[in-house]
Amino acid sequence: MNKAAQQHMTYRQAVREAMREAMQKDDRVFLMGEDVGRYGGCFNVSEGMLQEFGEDRVVDTPLSESGFTGCGIGAAAAGMRPIVEIMTVNFSLLAADQIINTAAVLYYMSGGQFNVPVVIRMATGGGKQLAAQHSRSLENWYAHIPGLKILTPATVEDARGMLWPALEDPDPVLIFENSTLYNYEDAYSGNGHTVDISTARVRRAGSDVSILTYGIGLHKSLKAAEQLSKQGIEAEVVDLRVLRPLDNETVFASVRKTHRAVIVDEGWKSGGISAELSARITESLFYDLDCPVERVCGAEVPAPYARHLEQASLPQPQQIIETIQKMGGIHG
Repeated sequence: MNKAAQQHMTYRQAVREAMREAMQKDDRVFLMGEDVGRYGGCFNVSEGMLQEFGEDRVVDTPLSESGFTGCGIGAAAAGMRPIVEIMTVNFSLLAADQIINTAAVLYYMSGGQFNVPVVIRMATGGGKQLAAQHSRSLENWYAHIPGLKILTPATVEDARGMLWPALEDPDPVLIFENSTLYNYEDAYSGNGHTVDISTARVRRAGSDVSILTYGIGLHKSLKAAEQLSKQGIEAEVVDLRVLRPLDNETVFASVRKTHRAVIVDEGWKSGGISAELSARITESLFYDLDCPVERVCGAEVPAPYARHLEQASLPQPQQIIETIQKMGGIHG
């Protein structure tokens, strides 16, 4: 095993290294957003990058999400490769017009004359006691929009490897980084290689039930699967990784094998990605199912500030375990 294969890094470091490598590789790539320069980023993801690349390529912007996101879209249309950082998905609502009404549709509305190869990164999710205005999981909303690609890296490998292919994509790519993952540490063996940004991935093989999830839900689902295994229930855990376009092939193959599906999503049930996945499975695999599709999602309330209430509002491993134990035909 080579030295690169043995290194460990945090999710935060993986994102930083991905940006550094992209900027070293292509001088069209630059980073812009609030506090990304002198402060090192709201979550310290871009720490040290201003000193390495200078103010022309690590750009501290005014507190105007609509303004600097629009600048990034314009730069992309003009041939640059911007990485636009929006502090959290909650603030992206201030730039929704730019993302949805410009970036997602410019190629179509220009008759193919203008691509928008912009990458927009943002933190998402709850669990850090940031209260109702700063704890949403709105990647589901953006997955509704044609013209956008939605990535949700859950591992160090994906956090490191998804950025470069996203920058090479001719269309806008939104990358949602769950804020509770930034301190997550794991071995990294990719040595800077890119990863596929079009497919889901089976993270744990199993035969009794398929757990379909993404982001922080992957880690909670893997914990639940390990506990279920001690009870004689083998859960297959599928990391969706890409919410638009969804990888039907990988999802369907897993459900055909296990005949049961549980969808774990920190976002809300109503109108979310769990509803879409449940519909697709039911439409296409109805006769393969041994019981109805189940969903474990965030409680449909504004995110509580109190820690115990916030944790109760988010999917937890025990909730996943209890949901699977109640499914028909599973005998641990």
